[in-house]
Order: sequence, then structure tokens, then C-alpha cells
Amino acid sequence: MSYAAYKMMHWPTGIENCASGFVTHSRADSSPQIPPIQTDDLESEWPAERQTGPLPNLIVTAANILEVYVVRVQEEDFRESKVTAETKRGGVMAGISGASLELVCQYRLHGNVETMTVLPSGSGDNSRRRDSIILAFQDAKISVLEFDDSIHGLRTSSMHCFEGPEWFHLKRGHESFARGPIVKVDPQGRCSGVLVYGLQMIILKASQAGYGLVGDEDALGSGSAVSARVESSYIINLRDLDMKHVKDFTFAHGYIEPVMVILHERELTWAGRVSWKHHTCMISALSISTTLKQHPLIWSAVNLPHDAYKLLPVPSPIGGVVVIGANSIHYHSQSASFALALNNYAVSFDNSQEMSRSSFSVELDAANAIWLSNDVAMLSTKTGELLLLTLVYDGRVVHRLDLSKSRASVLTSGIAAIGNAFFFLGSRLGDSLLVQFTSILSSSVKEEIGDIEGDVPSAKRLRKSSSDALQDMVNGEELSLYGSAPNSTETSQKTFTFSVRDSFINVGPLKDFAYGLRINADPKATGVAKQSNYELVCCSGHGKNGALCILQQSIRPEMITEVELPGCKGIWTVYHKNTRGHNVDSTKMAAKDDEYHAYLIISLESRTMVLETADLLGEVTESVDYYVQGCTISAGNLFGRRRVVQVYARGARILDGAFMTQDLPISESSSVLSVSIADPYVLLRMSDGNIQLLVGDPSTCTVSINIPAVFESSTKSISACTLYHDKGPEPWLRKTSTDAWLSTGIDEAIDGSDGAAHDQGDIYCVVCYESGGLEIFDVPNFNCVFSVDKFMSGKAHLVDTLITEPSEDTQKVMSQNSEEVAGQGRKENTHNIKVVELAMQRWSGQHSRPFLFGILTDGTILCYHAYLYEGPENTSKTEEAVSAQDSLRTSNVSASHLRNLRFVRVPLDTYTREEALSGTTSSRMTVFKNVGGCQGLFLSGSRPLWFMVFRERIRVHPQLCDGSIVAFTVLHNINCNHGFIYVTSQGFLKICQLPSGSSYDNYWPVQKIALKGTPHQVTYFAEKNLYPLIVSVPVLKPLNHVLSSLVDQEAGHQIENDSVGSDELHRSYSVDEFEVRILEPEKSGAPWQTRATIPMQSAENALTVRVVTLFNITTKENETLLAIGTAYVQGEDVAARGRVLLFSVEKNTDDSQNLVSEIYSKELKGAISALASLQGHLLIASGPKIILHKWTGTELNGVAFFDAPPLYVVSLNIVKNFILLGDIHKSIYFLSWKEQGAQLNLLAKDFGSLDCFATEFLIDGSTLSLIVSDDQKNIQIFYYAPKMSESWKGQKLLSRAEFHVGAHVTKFLRLQMLPASSDRTSATQGSDKTNRFALLFGTLDGSFGCIAPLDELTFRRLQSLQKKLIDAVPHVAGLNPRSFRQFRSNGKAHRPGPDNIVDCELLCHFEMLPFEDQHEIAQQIGTTRVQILSNLNDLSLGTSFL
Repeated sequence: MSYAAYKMMHWPTGIENCASGFVTHSRADSSPQIPPIQTDDLESEWPAERQTGPLPNLIVTAANILEVYVVRVQEEDFRESKVTAETKRGGVMAGISGASLELVCQYRLHGNVETMTVLPSGSGDNSRRRDSIILAFQDAKISVLEFDDSIHGLRTSSMHCFEGPEWFHLKRGHESFARGPIVKVDPQGRCSGVLVYGLQMIILKASQAGYGLVGDEDALGSGSAVSARVESSYIINLRDLDMKHVKDFTFAHGYIEPVMVILHERELTWAGRVSWKHHTCMISALSISTTLKQHPLIWSAVNLPHDAYKLLPVPSPIGGVVVIGANSIHYHSQSASFALALNNYAVSFDNSQEMSRSSFSVELDAANAIWLSNDVAMLSTKTGELLLLTLVYDGRVVHRLDLSKSRASVLTSGIAAIGNAFFFLGSRLGDSLLVQFTSILSSSVKEEIGDIEGDVPSAKRLRKSSSDALQDMVNGEELSLYGSAPNSTETSQKTFTFSVRDSFINVGPLKDFAYGLRINADPKATGVAKQSNYELVCCSGHGKNGALCILQQSIRPEMITEVELPGCKGIWTVYHKNTRGHNVDSTKMAAKDDEYHAYLIISLESRTMVLETADLLGEVTESVDYYVQGCTISAGNLFGRRRVVQVYARGARILDGAFMTQDLPISESSSVLSVSIADPYVLLRMSDGNIQLLVGDPSTCTVSINIPAVFESSTKSISACTLYHDKGPEPWLRKTSTDAWLSTGIDEAIDGSDGAAHDQGDIYCVVCYESGGLEIFDVPNFNCVFSVDKFMSGKAHLVDTLITEPSEDTQKVMSQNSEEVAGQGRKENTHNIKVVELAMQRWSGQHSRPFLFGILTDGTILCYHAYLYEGPENTSKTEEAVSAQDSLRTSNVSASHLRNLRFVRVPLDTYTREEALSGTTSSRMTVFKNVGGCQGLFLSGSRPLWFMVFRERIRVHPQLCDGSIVAFTVLHNINCNHGFIYVTSQGFLKICQLPSGSSYDNYWPVQKIALKGTPHQVTYFAEKNLYPLIVSVPVLKPLNHVLSSLVDQEAGHQIENDSVGSDELHRSYSVDEFEVRILEPEKSGAPWQTRATIPMQSAENALTVRVVTLFNITTKENETLLAIGTAYVQGEDVAARGRVLLFSVEKNTDDSQNLVSEIYSKELKGAISALASLQGHLLIASGPKIILHKWTGTELNGVAFFDAPPLYVVSLNIVKNFILLGDIHKSIYFLSWKEQGAQLNLLAKDFGSLDCFATEFLIDGSTLSLIVSDDQKNIQIFYYAPKMSESWKGQKLLSRAEFHVGAHVTKFLRLQMLPASSDRTSATQGSDKTNRFALLFGTLDGSFGCIAPLDELTFRRLQSLQKKLIDAVPHVAGLNPRSFRQFRSNGKAHRPGPDNIVDCELLCHFEMLPFEDQHEIAQQIGTTRVQILSNLNDLSLGTSFL
């Protein structure tokens, strides 16, 4: 393998930074505001004036993912039925019955975000200005982003880079730095500080309100909103101010000029010296004058403890800062100071005066904090507890600090307060939570809170979320909401009540994973379908957030029944509302969603079958009046489900249940090709390229044919069309019309004349022409309200053609010129691509916006999301000019246009294209409103896809298990609750449900199983379908027990107890206890069963567990055993030892006691950190030795050893008789085992020093390569070539490729690649292609990716495309993808290796480019668009492993 592709398959989920700010709307925008609650029964408890006020956005980053969310709040509605109120998570609190996060935009950056903050616009509560996002990237890159309404996304407003030759002097000769840049911002938004290279402070001066960088015309162009901008920057060298080691800095509140407070250490100290040198930190406050570039020191405080690490600025009116240390908290301001000891390790500076102590003992290292009100801060500790820190103050003088315990929650990586009612707990180790809080004075209501909290049954709440963090939050014993008020006189002690409103699933940090069979695997599956038999079982999380994540890339439905049914063309289920008397009440009672389907209509090649769907599916074809002599084109409900409409090739029938009420011949000359139904209209696309509309009359329940006048006269033939029903609490598209009040009036008048109900919403018709244009008409008048040229070219934004912006004009002219130059050869390609199917849908949700889908003939799926953009007023003149030139358009056209409607293109990553066959006309898209609680769209075809909509984001999940699917429909009846039916191309009709245990709001469907401990390693025991798993659980032990385990038993030393005081001996200390659990997978949704547990001895850590196959030399048989390697961790005074344990796993599964039995254990010197079986022998890495053992059935005997200088082996891989081992510090070794002389030989090694994380063999045909990942987030591929001179006669491994992944890769898994479509044709060179393996890897960020080998031709093509795309695509935040992927050596000597890996994260931008650009770039690199797309397609086909 000389060439490879790097491809992400599951993006990071561990949230590292979170912040809140008014990014997509300003404080004055009233949209997210909540009216005060006017209800009498709550009036007494809740102050009526409390409003949640305008809510800011939430911005989160996970590695290189940046996401912006908006908080959507559901107010409590007393008219609402109790049913709906209960389902929302968290009950009713402060008049809010629910809140959720909705995605505004998401970006994948070419660089990991180190720190992030929001630059506030710094003006009052009703200001129109918005905040901006400041991102800092590794070394010293800073980008400032603002939200641009016109593109509904972020754009870069300024970039600041302090790297490269002209800034070398900032590094002062250092190569590596302990941490990346840190960004903090002045609370009033006047400036921002970035600490880079340890001691260089960059001050970014914000521009004052009123003018931006570019001047006024820019402010006009972006609508009325102006965001905060950065005007200029300069550098302060903190070394000149006599600072040596800066730990943290922040900006203080309440000063006229920005004041920066810096926490720094004058001289470093260390653990052995703490008893002499302990108060080494100090804080200095500098007044920053950005105009004079001066920074005088205004106050400072010395003698802070050495473990102080964080500053928390206290909001006005108090001011000052809180310094957080591991053992104490200090408050300092210009006039006052106060300290609070948290545990017995806290000492005052000179040991004389007594410090005031908190009422309980806690350690605060690695804590995060946020202010809930101006005098109460919430701290989140390293164990996941939430503490409240109250400042007791008088005026601006703080008298004392009170610390009280609150609730337990997730282990956080950051907290952000969202407005004054919510906060977000971002977590890298567990699921992140959105929590609503409200404060009460504890004297007034005590018992009230319990009711509000317990309003929802806790079982229901737990079921809503798989997150164990939530279970912690609702566990009884952790619900102590009240702060401990020490003196009873103080009635104003604030207490807070919390309610979890939303959560994000996180599958990271992935320490290890195993690849095993699913419970419902199909043993007969072959090819691609076979891949969906497998799943990944991952160790993720830490401590009490530890969990087992079961990930599946493709959905495998749970089958209820299956019937053979050859020749099926389509299936539909319809409702039938009985209008007879006795049934009326019951239908009203049942919600509309819960109504059962009445009939299933199956269209075969030459006839139609009708089945009843009541209890059993019984055929009633003979006894109903449906058209059954030929195939059906479509069927659906009209008139509020009172009638069924069935459309066949030459006509339509209206039925009331089983009886026909109307038969309507449609056309003699042409037949119906496609149908779209939106009550009370049916839209038909005819084979002659025309459109017919069936208009229903609800009063008589009849329909009549109407051919829209617009299309009668037109000559343009139509390639696809659909109806869109704009339902919902308020029709969304109406808002996009310029004169909203006018249009609503007109629309209602139209509705009234039809006799339709007013709340039905509006209906629109979306039409795509053969020429590629797209138009939206209102129905039934067919006025054009929106039109776009060249829809099929896939532009990033769709804007109504009436609105011509000057900037776009010039671009259009340029692109036309380039097209003319390019000549005919290219034109032919674009002409035959047209839109074959359209769908437009708005799913339920208060603020949901419609999606528009289009499928092109080459299989491309275009997905657009509508948004509202109220442009500046100056566009009207151009519109008048346009309409004047255009004689066809009448003068009132521009008035009814939805001129504020725009669409933004949504990237769809995981789908694979398939060419549309010319003969097929059946529609592939089926919209579903509720399948197993999910909503979205199903795409049938050779690789079916589920598009599911969660929080206004589309999640794409493939379904591979049945191959090609020809028809799909939903089914809801007694036996199949919110399930679905589909027909495979082999002719099987299957009735299924979605697997219930999985959560689909993730890149892959995931099921989380809480372990309440840290998982370390997992392996798969294939014969018995079991998963052995190492788990460690923290246990509190008395200190004297812990100390006695640190004694070397052999030497018999006694520990000197005099140094430890007697009171300290009885204190408890937390120790991790290890065990190996053997888990058995359960049917979906159920928690997995622990079948057996193997406990370790005290102070013994299990390091590795593996399933090994050993050759028993006495019985001459292979045995499959479970091998465990352990180490005793007893401190630095005791020589390291470890044990190797062998267990046999019994056949009988009922008796769990004898499931595993120990058959051998042996103690060895050194920690046993890796095990593997090599040709029937057991290879053990024990400390610095690698020993090969043979198995006699009763004991292990060493046969060969290798004494390399490895310090600690982190991974062992074996292929045939080759061994690859990775060392914690000494890079990789490549060994071979020879049976004849029984020797382990070193073939070659890497001479560099490298801290390995994971290693594996990469196999491509007959080529063997070695891959290794390291602590700097790189991967390298090496090869062994003894014939080449630079390998020093084969001693040295040569580099084949190197690449920066940007995440710590902890495990590689070698999987055989699937044959791609292009390979099947050339069967001659098959042998080389079949033996081709890719490596699936998991990272600590919660992401998965793969490294797949490429042949040289494909590699060269994609590499030249990659070079083009670096310049052709505008990258978010101005990051350069090439510099991101450069090998990072962090100051160590490193010879750069070849650049032989292409980056699919960059190549995926190609599919998002407009058609014309794709052709142009392909032409520039001498290939075609089709060729590039088929290469990318083959790659994703070959690596669809799960």
C-alpha cells in the first residue's frame, strides 16, 4: 500500500468548549422572548415579573466541529391536554413546560478549536447589535466569526495570525508549549485578550458601535444587523512585566476601562517541596488602555496557594475576582479579600491565623464554574457534583463565602449560562445537558419545589434519555436542593431547583472497541447486506459517566412478519374515518397520530391487491370497489381522512371505506406518471409532460379535474413536481411574503371560498422543469411565488430570481463567459441531468422550517433548508425594473412573491449515489411523520436511506440489510405500533419496527449502557457471543488499608507510621478497584446482562483482556481461552509485578456460576500490558521483555524471548508470523517468529522516539505496511524494505506516509474492504483487489474514521483535486486544510515523510460545489466530474463496514 485515503465516518461528539451569546439575533429581537405568566394559582409562589427574557444562542465545539444552537422554549399552556404536557422532559418549572436546542448551523473546520469565547456587542438590553464568536487555534491563530442572515450561516469578519517567520521572536526559542492559546473577553465587549506561547498577550481591540472595518455600505448590505467586530490588535509581552508562569487570566467587571487580572506563579514549586514553599502564586490587575496601548498595574495580591489555577470574575455590583485552587477558594478585590478552606490540606500563608472552613470537605481541582446570579456561582467538580458558592456581601464589600452542595450531574468540560434561566453542562466524558434553573428564597417555599420537580414520573423521565448523568440528577439521594444555611437568622439564603431539559449524546472518549455480531444478525446475508450483521461495542466515558456504547452505522429493523410477494411495484396504507354515529366520540378521543390504518394497497405488475390492516392482514381484494384490474400509481386520504383516493394510469377513484363514491377518468392520450396528494388536492404529472390537478370539494367529498392555465399555454416540459402543505400552528411560508398582513388576508379569503377549514394552512405546488429551473406556485390560483434558475446545479443558496443583487450579477456574467469558452464537450454532460423527483416537507415542531429534497438522474440528492431573510429595502427598484421588462408578468406579481424566502443547501455525508434507470418511474421518497417516534423521509432504492429530522438537523442512516428496496410505507395498527412495511427487490414484503433501544439523533444510531465505572478494554468472544470487559470502580478505603498495600511483602518492610498522624489514618481514600465483567448482549433496548465477574486482587489493575487460541501440546487440540494481563500498582518503592490469568468459558449458559473458570495463573516480573496468540503460542509483553509461551494444558512454558528496550508495550499485533509492537515511548518494533530455531528476531524498528497510542498492520493485496498513531494526534505508515539502501540493510523502517488526524487514535481495527461497483466488472485482476483491508479507528474525541488503501491512479486524481479544492472552496474561519494535516512533531526532530494520504474531509467539499464549478475543476485536473464522484462513491461503498 503506497497510497491511502483518510475518511471520517462518525464525527467527534465530546464537547470541549461551550459559550453563549446573541449570535443569530440581537437582544432586542423579541422572537425568543416569553410573556410573563398570568395565572392565578401560581401568582403567589412565582414573582410575576420574572421573565426568562431574550435567550442567547449556545455555541459548542467538539474537536474541529463548531455548532450554533438556539434554545426553543415551550411555555406552559393550561389549555393543553395533560397528555402532551407529561411527555416533555423535566416537568413544568417557572411557567416553562419544556425547552430544547435547535441547530442553526454546523461547520467542520480544518483545525481543532483550542478555546472559544463570545465577543459581546457591549450595549444595552434593547440594542440591535449582535455578538461575534472568537475562536483560537493551535499555536497562535485567531478567527472572529459573525452570523450573516443572508446566507443563514457564519462568515469570518477578521483573522489574526501570529505564526510564521515574522513572529518567531514570540516563541523565545521554545518549540513546544504546555497548552494552546487561551481567549478571554472583556464583559462589556471593549477588547479581548489571547494568551499565546505561554507569555505573549495579544489584545484585540473591538470596534466601537457605529462603524465596522469596512465602512457603512457593508453594514447596509448585511441587513440591519451589525455584529461586534475586532478593529486592531497589539501584543503585550508579559515577561517585561516580570511575570514568569501565567496560569490564568480574566477581565474584571465594573471598571471604566477594561481591567485584566492575571494569575501567575513567581517561582515554581513541586510536591516534594510544598511543605517549605507553598504560597507561590499572585494576581496582578492591569488597566488596559487600548488607545494608548498602555497597561499600568492598578492592584495586586500575593501569597496565594501554589495550587490556584482558575480566576472567576465576580459580576457587578460586587466586582473583584474569585481565585479557585484545589484546596481553597479566595476572593480578592481592590478593597477586600477573603479565603475559604475546602479541606484539611488548605493552610494559610504563615500558619498563624485560622482560615474559615467549609462545612464539608471537597477537592476543587479541575472544576468549572458559572454565575447563576450576581452573587451565586455554581461549581462543577471533578466527580460531577454541583456546588453553590454564595458571596455574602454588603454594598461592594464581601464578608464571607458560603459553599453548599447541590446536585450531582455529569463530569463537565465547560459550563455556559444561557440567559437567566438555563445553563448548559458541556461534557467530553459523558452526555452534555441543558438544564433549567430557578431560584427561590428558602424561607418562603420548601415543599412546593418537590411538587414541581416530581411532576413527571421519574421512570418516564429516565426512559426519555439514555444518559446516566440524568439518572444521577433525578436519583432520590442526590436531590438535596437546599444549601446548608449555617445560621438560622439568615433568611435570604438562595436555593435553586434544577430541571434537565435536553441532552446531547456523546460516545467519546473511546478507549477501545470490539467488532461483534448483532443480536438480530442474519447468517445467510452476503455482500453489503452482510455488513449490517455487525456492530461496534465501545468503551466510552469515565467514572460514573462510564458506559458501553453500541454503535451501528446502518439500521437493521426488527421484523414482525415477512411474506413472499413477487412483482410488487408500490405499497400504500390509508386511513378510513368511520362517519357512522357510534364511532364519532372514540375517534375524537384518540389523537390523530394514534389512529390505526384501515387498508393496505399493494400494486403488482398487472393488478392491485387490497388488504385490511385491522388485526391480521386479510385480503379483501374481491369485496371492495378499489380499481384492481391494473397497477396503482398512488393512493392516499382526502377530506380529513374521510375518503380514500386511488390513482391508476388512466383514472382515479374516490372511496368511502370499501365503497366507491366517484370514478374519474383522467385522460385517454397520456397516462399518469407521478402523484402528489395534499388534502384536498391531488397533483398528477402526465406522460406528455403536462400537469393536472384534481380539486376536491370537502362539502360533497367529490373531486374535479382542473388543468392549471399556467401550464396549458407553456411549452416547457416538467421533469418533477410535488405539492407542499404548509401546516402547523402558523403557516411558515406566509411569513416570507413581504407584506405579511396583506397576504394572510388574501389567503384566508381563498380558504373561505373553498369551504376548507382555516387552520389547514396553505398549499403550494413545487415544479421542476427539464431545463433545470424550479418554481413554486400557490394552489389553486397558480401564481408563481418563487422561482430559481438551474436548481439542479446545486448552488449553496437559492434566492428568488426577482431579487438580483449587484454582487451576484457580476458573478453570473463571469460564469456565463467561462461556460461559452469551455465549448460543447462539457455542455452535453449537463444537459441530460435533470431532477427526477421532488419532495418538500415541514415536520412538526413549533419553529420548524421546510426542507426541499430533489433527486437528479445521476443519483445526486440535493437537500435544502428554507430560511427567512428580510433584506434591506433597496431591492424594490430592481424588482420594478425586472417586471417592467417582462411583458408576461403582470404588475401584481412582485407583490405576492415570497421574496424573503431563501434556501440553504444542507450537506448529506453518508449517502451513496445510484444512477436512476431510465425505465423506472416509481417514486423513491416517502415522508413519514411517526415511525417509532422519529419523523423524516425514507428513500428507497438499491441503497435505502432513512433521513430523520431531529432539532432541525437531518440525520442520514443507511439500511443495508435487505439490499435494494422497491416500496415503503408506514403502518400503525394493533400488532405493529408505529412501524413500517417495505418490499425488497427479491420480492419479500416485511413488516417491521425500528429498534427501540437505539437513539438516532447521532451520526450513527447508538445505544448507551451505563456501567457506573470506567471501562478500559473490551474484546469479543465470538464462539459464545460474549463481551469480556475491564471495568474499574472507585472505592473509598481507610488510609491505613491503602498504606499497608504499598508494602513490599517479599522484603517484609514495615511502613514508618510516625510520619502519618493518627487522625489521618482513619480518613478514607479513593482507590480504583478493577474487575473483568463478562457481558452478554440482549435483545434491543434491554440493558445487557453481566453473566460473570472476575474480581482482581487489591492494588491489582487489569491492563488487558484478550481471547486467545492456544495449541494444547498434550491433547494436540486448539483451545479458545480468555487471557487477562494485570499489574500490581503499589507505588514507586515496590518492584513491579503482574499476573497472567487464563480462563476457560463453559458451554452451558444457564448456570452463570460456572460460566468462566480459572485454569491457570502465573506471576511474572513487570506489568503485563499486552497479550496475543501467535500460531498457537501465547505472546506476553511483561515489562521490558516479550516472552513467547507454549501451552501444555496445565501451564505456560517459555520458548522464546526478545529483550528489546521497550519500556511499556501499549499494543501488540500479529499477522501470520509477524509481530508489530508499539511502545509508550520508543516507537514501533517489527519482529518475526521462526518455528525451526524457536527464535524471535527483530526485523526492523523506527529509530525516532514516538509515544505510541495504537498500532496495526495494513494489508493491500500482497503489500504489508505498519501503521502507528501517537500522542501528537498524528498517524504514520511505515514499511519494511531491506533491499533499499536508506533502510540501513533493513534495520530501519521507512516512512510511506504521514498525516495529522487531529485526534488521539486509541485503536485500529483491520477489516476487509467490500468490492466496489467498478471492481466487479474487471474480474481479471480480482485477486489483488479482494485481499484489500482498511483500518477502522476510534479516537478520544468520540469520532470514528478509516484509513483505506487506494490504487495509484485514483490517488493521483484525488490528490490533484485536493490541491485544487484548497483554493477553490472558501474555508470556514479562514483555516488552511493543508497546514492542518501537516505532521506535528512538537519540537522533536522529525524528517518529513511523503504526503501519500488524501483527506476526504476536504474532498467532500467537492460534492457541495455547484455543477458548473465541479465540471470546471474536474476539467482543470484533466478528468471528469463523473469519474471523481465514482471514485469517492467506491471509497464510501468499500468502507461501509457496519
